[in-house]
Amino acid sequence: MARTNSAGRGAGVDPEALWSTAERPRRGRPPAHSRAAITAEAVALADAEGLPAVTMRAVAARIGAGAMSLYSYVPNKETLLELMIDQVSGDHRMPREPSGDWRADLRRLACEQREIMRRHPWLPAALPARRTLGPRALAVLEYALAALAPAGLDARARLEVFTLLTGFVASHVSYELAQEQATVAAGRTSGELLEDQARHLRSVATGDAYPHLAEALAAASRDPGGQDAFDRLLDRMIDGLTAAG
Repeated sequence: MARTNSAGRGAGVDPEALWSTAERPRRGRPPAHSRAAITAEAVALADAEGLPAVTMRAVAARIGAGAMSLYSYVPNKETLLELMIDQVSGDHRMPREPSGDWRADLRRLACEQREIMRRHPWLPAALPARRTLGPRALAVLEYALAALAPAGLDARARLEVFTLLTGFVASHVSYELAQEQATVAAGRTSGELLEDQARHLRSVATGDAYPHLAEALAAASRDPGGQDAFDRLLDRMIDGLTAAG
């Protein structure tokens, strides 16, 4: 499952061993735990306390096992992270086939990504560390490539579009979550914090020094934010990324 160095410690993730080899039944007494159950506990811990809280010792404690025994199921934290990412990729609820309206299908997929990342706030930060694609993530990728087929892009461009769009969603969700955390830390509402920022920028933009900024601020004051802002930016991203088609 994972490559090991001369000292026997985990040294990265071996994708073929991880995904191509199912958990083998052991001889004798049935195993007390399963890789799926361990992964589910790790996801629950990350959801509740953040990714730094997910250690092999902490996950072992949640399933009532010794830390060392956990390594017989999952050889290292890197592998556990791969399993966690793939498990939450299964939260997607895709139809069996794309509708043929590639823009609508892509928007639906991106909106679902946003919901999943907000449900699992550790996911945007975890994605850049991913080293492989598990079966659930591959199913999402295959659906996205099929959905983009009517856009007239070649296969490589479709892959690039989906990768860039996923990066946009992860970045947007990271920003949303950071803003929400800032409001909690400040003990104020997001509207109050935004109004403070806007007040400062309006004072800066007064006069003729920043006419373009003044115009942008006037438009931004009418922006409700949230899902509406995401939808608008998403449409702009899709238009830009698929323009070559």
